[in-house]
Amino acid sequence: MNEERAGTPGSRLRSVLWSGDASARLQAALTAGTDPQPAYIDVLVARCGVEPDFFVRDMLTWALTRHDRASTVDAVLPELRSESAQSRSQALHTLSKIGEPDTWSAITGDLLHDDDVEVARAAWRTAVGLVPVGHEAELARKLAAQLGRGDRETQLSLSRALAALGHAAEPVVETEAHSEDPAVSTHAVATLAIMADADEGFDAAIAEAKRVVALRAAPAVTE
Repeated sequence: MNEERAGTPGSRLRSVLWSGDASARLQAALTAGTDPQPAYIDVLVARCGVEPDFFVRDMLTWALTRHDRASTVDAVLPELRSESAQSRSQALHTLSKIGEPDTWSAITGDLLHDDDVEVARAAWRTAVGLVPVGHEAELARKLAAQLGRGDRETQLSLSRALAALGHAAEPVVETEAHSEDPAVSTHAVATLAIMADADEGFDAAIAEAKRVVALRAAPAVTE
């Protein structure tokens, strides 16, 4: 069978990645990463935006990291502006795995504050991993604006991101610990506890933070 009848490498990969068999898709992504070819990049990026299986998505990202870095980054960056939340989230995840410092500027405030919580969480992790030396406090201020947002997992992700920024984030979080918004101040106090002790459990930190915030809000007892 000649190449024309068999199809190009990219078209063959696309055919399998858009099949209904998750195991076949996983194997195809593995093969694409084991034997990287330029024609695979756009196909892998496109599939990242629609792939429903977590393990296949992770393998797609791994496969992309095996390709030429510059070409892959060029293909991934436009996905950050996609209308698809999954495309944005997976693009951020892929950039975090590639670890190209020059992509820091692509992690915009819109992504850090994305309405879709999975996109926002991916943006927090990616930004912390790529932040240039000297910009930690700037990023901390942007992240701290999200304190109090979402459920336990969302808040834990943000606390971990802020903790990963180290001392540069402490003054910013300390300021938010005195916020008039109880949700913000509670989350900030819990984050400070995690910063001080990495082994501090998040649930315990939140419980103690609620107690601290409640006591602070209680009326003073006069003689």
